[in-house]
Amino acid sequence: MPVTLDTLTALLKRRGFIFPGSEIYGGLANSWDYGPLGVELKRNIRELWWKKFVHQRSDMVGIDPAVIMNPKVWEASRHVSEFSDPLVECQKCHQRFRADQINSVEGAWQCENCGERNTNSTPRQFNLLFRTTIGPVVDSAAEVYLRGELAQAMFVDFPLVLKTTRVKVPFGIAAQGRCFRNEITPGNFIFRTREFDIMEFEYFVHPSEWEKWFDYWREAMHEWIRELGVDSVRVHEHEIPPEERAHYSERTIDFEYDYPFGRKELYGLAYRTDFDLKNHMESSGADMIYIDPESDEKYIPHVIEPTFGLDRTVLVVLLEAYHEETKNGTRRVCLKLPPTLAPYQVAVFPLVRNKPELIQRARDIYDSLKKEFRVAFDDRGNIGKRYFSQDEIGTPYCATVDHQTLEDRTVTIRDRDTTAQERIAIDSVVPYITEKSKRPAS
Repeated sequence: MPVTLDTLTALLKRRGFIFPGSEIYGGLANSWDYGPLGVELKRNIRELWWKKFVHQRSDMVGIDPAVIMNPKVWEASRHVSEFSDPLVECQKCHQRFRADQINSVEGAWQCENCGERNTNSTPRQFNLLFRTTIGPVVDSAAEVYLRGELAQAMFVDFPLVLKTTRVKVPFGIAAQGRCFRNEITPGNFIFRTREFDIMEFEYFVHPSEWEKWFDYWREAMHEWIRELGVDSVRVHEHEIPPEERAHYSERTIDFEYDYPFGRKELYGLAYRTDFDLKNHMESSGADMIYIDPESDEKYIPHVIEPTFGLDRTVLVVLLEAYHEETKNGTRRVCLKLPPTLAPYQVAVFPLVRNKPELIQRARDIYDSLKKEFRVAFDDRGNIGKRYFSQDEIGTPYCATVDHQTLEDRTVTIRDRDTTAQERIAIDSVVPYITEKSKRPAS
């Protein structure tokens, strides 16, 4: 039976993955903090993405752009004028909703918050950019925006990247970082929040080759999803119709996932044409024309944009990893995270804590393994409870140091997914876990 969102969030809070933001002050709606284990999972996903799409490719470079940019950037990209959602407000409780997400029948709709039947459903546009000011005095400060997407920095830096690197079309500029959108109705845990992390790149291509590269990155995104251990049965493509596409897009595909709250977006793939480069060239006067070094052809490149929501990736990875099973009357909760993503790859246990020599040997093994892996040390309670604790946080392997270890320098390795145990030499632990960690995500 699939896990519910309430069950998952309770486990994640209890085990230190994700906490409600500002909880000691009553919290802030739809604000979440990543705890000690959650931040490790998030970092592992982020680093795996960068390795796959930047470090392992010769046609990709990265940047780390500023959060606050010249406001003219957002005017040129038309985010100031067009980056908005349709908003309706309940006449009784004044709760606000996105007009495209309510059930309206002949102009009337029922408020999900108070049950009021509203007869006025004429929406007004609500801009999603967060506004702030810079300057020593508010009255004289300049109004700026927190970035609503990473893409604009990659377009603005396009001519500088060309000058400072050896890239040639086709090539990509990648970035990761936090974005901000003043969402009307955030919710469903970390699925939709007002501040979130994304990973994306703008891939610059010859105008005549956009379809080829669109299909290429479409398959590459499916490959990435499979590498995360996500069952393709729960992943679906949704072709966005013209009237629903963003103002810059000529074609968009959403990769949707079957969440506990319904089928919703996970990632997006957009064909942005030359919309952004052309607009920034016209607005700033900067030259965005690319000259092919072999043919001398001059053109403004077109852009394919794969966008990966990092927080949504974390959520989907956790939903896929969650397993419950009952064996011999005992219920076990297990996060079957891929070893490359798990916060800890191995945990080291001394069988008992009242024998100093055992504790010291376990500490020595722990220190040696930390040079190669992400490692936990646990000497609390009985060994069975320690196994179950590591199962709940997704640790793939547990190494138990016992009295036999002192005699023959061997330890017991327990596999999280099968619970099978194997006795191996201490010197073999590193190659053993290294090899086992290459296994495909279950």
